[in-house]
Amino acid sequence: MTFENDDILQSILDSLDRVKHIRPEEIPDIELYMDQVTTFMGTRLKNTTRNPQEDKILTKTMINNYAKNDLLPPPVKKKYSREHVLVLIFIYYYKGIMSISDIQTILKPITDEFFQKEDGFKLEDIYNEVFSLEEGEVEFLKKDIADKFHKAGNTFTDMPEENQKFLQMFSFICMLSFDVYVKKLIIEKLIDTYKEENQPAADKGHHRKS
Repeated sequence: MTFENDDILQSILDSLDRVKHIRPEEIPDIELYMDQVTTFMGTRLKNTTRNPQEDKILTKTMINNYAKNDLLPPPVKKKYSREHVLVLIFIYYYKGIMSISDIQTILKPITDEFFQKEDGFKLEDIYNEVFSLEEGEVEFLKKDIADKFHKAGNTFTDMPEENQKFLQMFSFICMLSFDVYVKKLIIEKLIDTYKEENQPAADKGHHRKS
């Protein structure tokens, strides 16, 4: 049996159909204590983890560290608003591919400008706008993954059957990994460019002298 004959592709595509973001209206419209926040996040995002029954989505230590690193605005009287939860969702998706410093770079301008804004464009509007792209992006990803899968199935066709399936799977993993690697480089480049363009003039002058 070759890699192509396996039903793994359908399983992967089916799993992508189950990727759903948390909608703002699904977040309790009351302020939450930390335990309630971790429970909510764990319940709603557990299916995005590798081991849903074991992996922790969010812990008290994580929340405290995010606050210490200026990623998350401080709670009010130990209570967290819907907007706190929205920020935590962004952090959750970013932390697998970005450093804490990079997450801070891209989130702080958002929280400084739009967190708990009383009128005009708000953090929730940004969240909705970004995640509205999800459905189209998932369909694009499904096609791209299927193309890579079939390309991998055409590699190592001259190898003995006992080696062929593993090597084709290895090819598939390599293509997916290269895709992630390149996109991570692009993200880092964008963040570095933003930091350079928004660096205070005094710091730029010091940097040039050094």
